[in-house]
Amino acid sequence: MKQHFFIAGTDAGVGKTYVLASLLRSLHEEGVKAVGFKPVACGDRAEARMMREAIGEPTLSLESINPVYLRTSTDPQMAASLERKEIDVDTLYASWATLAEQYDVVLTEGCYGWLTPLAPGVTMADLAKKLNLPVLLVADNRKGAAGQVALTAAAIAQSGLTCAGIILNHPGEEWDTAAVTNADLIERTTGLPVLASLIHGDEVATEVLTR
Repeated sequence: MKQHFFIAGTDAGVGKTYVLASLLRSLHEEGVKAVGFKPVACGDRAEARMMREAIGEPTLSLESINPVYLRTSTDPQMAASLERKEIDVDTLYASWATLAEQYDVVLTEGCYGWLTPLAPGVTMADLAKKLNLPVLLVADNRKGAAGQVALTAAAIAQSGLTCAGIILNHPGEEWDTAAVTNADLIERTTGLPVLASLIHGDEVATEVLTR
């Protein structure tokens, strides 16, 4: 398998890193040379560390996985402004390209939502367009998810990219009515496949990357 993906979320805290790390573990178990890429992190590097741990390469530098680290826990554009730094899409692309030369699968995680500001006039969508990868969209499987998925999927299409499918992540330990019915509603209203519906502790099978 040699295919890279961009993993986007409908919002912050929906489980993008959880899904990405689970996919990395599954790929690693199958003998696929895969790595995660977190182009921009704000507040801490816990997500980059989780990606590195998932593939069992403790010597891999955090800088290669996460080239832009901002200590301020807020949106990237504001964090960069407060720290007097600049986020450049071309530089992020170059870091991704280096990993893509070394690994068969690079899973890139967006920061917060699809249109998260990176710099004046530049959003996370601009980086996704530069990478030109199929998009996996992660959403919190709760009440209101269908509307959030529809909005984000429309924005992805407007960016000229393909949304390969939706992964619903339910962090709780029990399904509620929304969690049970969202997948069907989302498929009927967006025409996109729901590739997985996860509940607390579930792992993601690599088949979601080939469907």
